[in-house]
Amino acid sequence: MPSLSLSDLIGAPVYDPSGTSPVGKVREVALLPQEDPNRISGFVVKTRQGERLLGIKSVESVNGGVRSDKLAADWTPYASGEGMFLLERDLLDQQIIDVYGRKVVRVNDVDIHEELGHDHIVLKLAAVDVGARGAMRRLLRGVVPSAALRSMMERIPPRMIPWEFVDLIETDPARRVKLKISLDRLAKLHPADIADIVEELAPTEREAVFETLDEEVAALTLEEIDPKMQVSILSSLDSDRAADIVEEMDPDAAADLLGDMPPEASQEILTEMQPEERAEVTELMTFEEDTAAGRMTTEYMALKSGAKVSDAIEMLRNFEGGLESMSTIYIIGEREKLLGQVPLAKIALATHDTPLMMLSSSHMPTIHPGADEKEVAELFDKYNLLTLPVIDDEGVLTGVITADDVINMLRAKL
Repeated sequence: MPSLSLSDLIGAPVYDPSGTSPVGKVREVALLPQEDPNRISGFVVKTRQGERLLGIKSVESVNGGVRSDKLAADWTPYASGEGMFLLERDLLDQQIIDVYGRKVVRVNDVDIHEELGHDHIVLKLAAVDVGARGAMRRLLRGVVPSAALRSMMERIPPRMIPWEFVDLIETDPARRVKLKISLDRLAKLHPADIADIVEELAPTEREAVFETLDEEVAALTLEEIDPKMQVSILSSLDSDRAADIVEEMDPDAAADLLGDMPPEASQEILTEMQPEERAEVTELMTFEEDTAAGRMTTEYMALKSGAKVSDAIEMLRNFEGGLESMSTIYIIGEREKLLGQVPLAKIALATHDTPLMMLSSSHMPTIHPGADEKEVAELFDKYNLLTLPVIDDEGVLTGVITADDVINMLRAKL
């Protein structure tokens, strides 16, 4: 399948059926993402009569210049690129997200494949060139003879990213909608990988990413980002959008983040949140961050003392908290007092009618809300814990610290 580069097309002579002399030069290569995000829709051609739009269906070939089967006088006058994605303007030298390599890269050239259609040629975006070969080809085109340039290019290894692994960053919300630019591929990555990518972007690009991502994915990603950058990102968003994301975060992480923001900004976001989520986060914000209570989450699974394994399985099916909170089910009595805990592995092996109290662990480390972070870390290390219940002076279960909370705590101290 023949291929050519965008730099081959930009500046290429354009011919029509009127003669052997070119009638203009290619200034831009256009796509209409609303119709097809991969297929070239036409060329913007600079002619003596002004700029014209040459549709791809009127193009016979692109070898040795672009040849049209339609007279230049009949080409559509070009007014603006409204609704169009122009490859040189919008892609060349721009940062894009390589979802396969999980990184941000800059586009040096674009690889375009030529196919035969029923009655005209078809040009499709195949890959973006992010290596030295694309940069050298553009730099030396017209300076070095074509044969010598081709020979040089053969000695430089390619660094191509297939177009299907590329996500575009568009900072203008209206343009994102009009051009149907989304971050569907990025959203499928692990939140930690998305966080690494986001941290490489400029502030406006970070904002664009978080405006586009689904609230749940955005929340998981935000939890993986450096705290100072978390504040910057959340502050850049509208308060209603920020509230939607914060509602999807673990309550302890949300409380820490809002606690780091200016009081007026955090209050705006809290006001936009749903009452239940707002109450949870507001309560956690009252605790000191370097205490057990400041590290705990209020999203955990707890059942009354008369519950059976079947009840636990039903709770597991409907639990909307994080996976890290699903390793243990707590048993509580009157006034929410902690009576026991059952590891998930025991539930998986027991029959449905088995009482949970029969499966409760004999040893159950707990910690007081006011305990410091050092004591929290020591208990996790000593007993190889996945979760640690936080109980007050009366034995009431007030929250749970998970292993990822401890990892985040230790990482912050590195």
